[in-house]
Amino acid sequence: MQVILYTNLALAFVPVVLVVGVNHQWGLGSAHSSYAVLRMLIQLLLVGYVLAFLFTTDHGLVVLAVAGIMVLAASWIALGTLPTWRKAWLGYALISIFLGGGFTLLLTTQGVLELQPWYQPRYFIPLAGMIFANAMNSVSLAAERWVAETERGIVWKEARQIAFRACLIPITNALFAVGLVSLPGMMTGQILSGVSPHVAVRYQIMVMCMIYGSAGLSAAIFLALVCRQRRGGE
Repeated sequence: MQVILYTNLALAFVPVVLVVGVNHQWGLGSAHSSYAVLRMLIQLLLVGYVLAFLFTTDHGLVVLAVAGIMVLAASWIALGTLPTWRKAWLGYALISIFLGGGFTLLLTTQGVLELQPWYQPRYFIPLAGMIFANAMNSVSLAAERWVAETERGIVWKEARQIAFRACLIPITNALFAVGLVSLPGMMTGQILSGVSPHVAVRYQIMVMCMIYGSAGLSAAIFLALVCRQRRGGE
């Protein structure tokens, strides 16, 4: 694949700067967006060195530790838009992402790919990242929507339905659009690296299934735990 020069990479930030400028111009503030972009840049530059080490490791416990850190970080970030409920629901987010994402990760790596060894870092860690990230986003959307609905007087059962439907909108749209509107990153990357499109399609089908499953299962578990708490408090 073509190596991107840092001078060329700087051009990718032009639309980013424009979006940050719109935030500032419309009175939404640019600090949060600027911080997010800066943090993304630093994290990705650092993770390149970390992954170079992890991909050479021969210890399953190291890989599991990385996955555990992913789950913890995803659980904390998922509730970032709800600071009032963050500490109270952190355990629920942790359980839901661990169970929903962990089940999907286990099924994908051990059932679909049959990794040998089971913790093969080059596959296990990137797949874990995709799965837990989608579970995080789904839980975040579900939590925010459930709070919004209950605060306007909707009963918790109906709020659960609305929240679950809403949190699946992004991934459902992705299912409809894949192959028609978008060629996903994994599939595109494999094709660019010389893999047959027929093989790349199989991997992408696996990816779409695992992100939909992890997102839906994690959100369902989270909403079930939250509603159980609400039901117990009535």
